[in-house]
Amino acid sequence: MENFIYGLNDIVWSNALIVLCLGAGIYFSIVTRFLQLTYFREMVRLLFGGKSSERGVSSFQAFAIAISGRVGTGNIAGVATAIAMGGPGAVFWMWMIAFLGSSSAFIEATLGQIFKEIKGGQYRGGPAFYIEKGLGIKWYAMLFAFATILSTAFFLPGVQSNSIALSVENAFNVPVEITGVVICLFLGLVIFGGVKRIGKVAQFVVPFMAAAYIIMAVIIMVINITEIPGTILLIIRSAFNLEATFSGVFGMALAWGIKRGIYSNEAGQGTAPHAAAAAEVSHPVKQGLVQAFSVYVDTLFICTATAFMILFTGQYNVIDPEGGYIVENLPGVSIGPEFTQFAISEHFPRIGSGFVALSLVFFAFTTIMAYYYIAETNLSYLQKDGKRRWPVMVLRGLILVATFYGTIRTAELAWTLGDIGVGIMAWLNIIAIILLRKPALAALKDYREQKAKGLDPSFNSDTLDIDHTDEWDKIDD
Repeated sequence: MENFIYGLNDIVWSNALIVLCLGAGIYFSIVTRFLQLTYFREMVRLLFGGKSSERGVSSFQAFAIAISGRVGTGNIAGVATAIAMGGPGAVFWMWMIAFLGSSSAFIEATLGQIFKEIKGGQYRGGPAFYIEKGLGIKWYAMLFAFATILSTAFFLPGVQSNSIALSVENAFNVPVEITGVVICLFLGLVIFGGVKRIGKVAQFVVPFMAAAYIIMAVIIMVINITEIPGTILLIIRSAFNLEATFSGVFGMALAWGIKRGIYSNEAGQGTAPHAAAAAEVSHPVKQGLVQAFSVYVDTLFICTATAFMILFTGQYNVIDPEGGYIVENLPGVSIGPEFTQFAISEHFPRIGSGFVALSLVFFAFTTIMAYYYIAETNLSYLQKDGKRRWPVMVLRGLILVATFYGTIRTAELAWTLGDIGVGIMAWLNIIAIILLRKPALAALKDYREQKAKGLDPSFNSDTLDIDHTDEWDKIDD
């Protein structure tokens, strides 16, 4: 079974997916006139605008739900894995996929808003919704919904809980089984409260966890201020095969940087549109820009902070694809959050391991919360009437079981299953948003025109000739 899983991962994460992700990011950056640069100030302004309603959450709450999904173990253990497999150059390719991917995130989030529905008194949306309404291919939409439920309820939670369990065991000697039970207990309290509770918890926890981690990283960067230019140069030289030490992993740097970058920031993967669709906004582009900004927060801020801490202190290993190690600064240390724990402990020996463990608890726990919300949204898509409650209860039970199981299985198997889930969703969603780009680009053009006139943009699908947006008419009513 494990051989089958690893073989499937190699198929899903072939070079074709890497080319697709990069190509989509480049294309969307060009056709949106690099909005990730030109609209940066607007992204920040919109982040704190708008209010929640009975049907939807505020822009910031939607941002927090999306960030809770983006910011997880990928920001700590994932960065360490990228460095271990591809050397320091992998960090550059994480930056690149974040910059290009923010345009993909804009397109998918805007589409999520355009084609959202009101179900059970709340906004619901995501790739399954815009695939059916925008492309008119129901079997494709159902395939995405099934794949997403499988990924977010079964494949992905174990990656997060596994990292929590390993880091807590390393820091506090708590058995992984006990950690698993505690995680499931608190997760159950949140997910049984529905999307509103998820939004409220994320709104409080996400800023706190991100700020605490970034402050720690800034302190370490200030301590090592003279090392920053050399570290950046090392990353760039390694990324372009100019650093002799890491010349043997040049291809791995590209592959693992993009792989872990997508896993971390989820740009184009199809997860963020679910949170984007839940927002109460007057124009879809507003939430599209907010979600584009969330990619920056995830990768350019938090992942970079992790990478710098690891590289400053030299607390990392780099695996030689032909066997052994190119760099082995930590003999006997496995790939995962340990790199970051050792890096912080280099400056703060008493709190390093514990701080990373607690950071992972918050980062990964909120990510599992977001996974549940995404899975429930896709289940609501498959349940057109939404009257039967037992499927929702089964889903909640499944994600709790997967979360606990993740704490007791090997890290390598957990990450491989997670990669399969991310890869399948990325394949399905990126193809869909390339085919369905016109409504999102039309909405962006409309937004620009209204802003040029000094207006606060509002959306009217009739003037843009976009079909199947009936819920916006209800919103206007």
